[in-house]
Amino acid sequence: MKKVMASGTFDLLHPGHGIYLQEAKNLGGYKSKLYVVVARDSTVEKRKRVPIVGENQRLELIKMLKPVDEAYLGNENGDIFKIVEEIDPDIIAIGPDQTHNVEKLQNEIDKRGLKARVQRVSVYHQDELDSSCKIIKKIKTTDFEGKILDNCD
Repeated sequence: MKKVMASGTFDLLHPGHGIYLQEAKNLGGYKSKLYVVVARDSTVEKRKRVPIVGENQRLELIKMLKPVDEAYLGNENGDIFKIVEEIDPDIIAIGPDQTHNVEKLQNEIDKRGLKARVQRVSVYHQDELDSSCKIIKKIKTTDFEGKILDNCD
């Protein structure tokens, strides 16, 4: 059984997240296990923006997704390789829109004596709202024509 590791922010879940995780699991073949690492709020804030959904809720949602076997929060101090050492995956899946340099990441994995092979998922879910940032922008620019949004219970 192969262990596949995937990671991401997973803020404002959309179909692209599900496709990425399913395709990541598929990289391991039949009976593979998918381990997902959800980025800490502090990590996201350093690199991109303040997440809309907090880290514990994002983790909870990821654990509910069908392809996911186990999910964890990333390392608090930002050392991405610590959790790689703990999970000891055969494959590290990089999302099609993630900016990681696969070759550089593979070199660092090899340098640390880890067995993982880094692979980019090639399938991408192209849609109007195919990223959390696009969803946020749409909400910010939508004209709700005076409709009250406070009644979203």
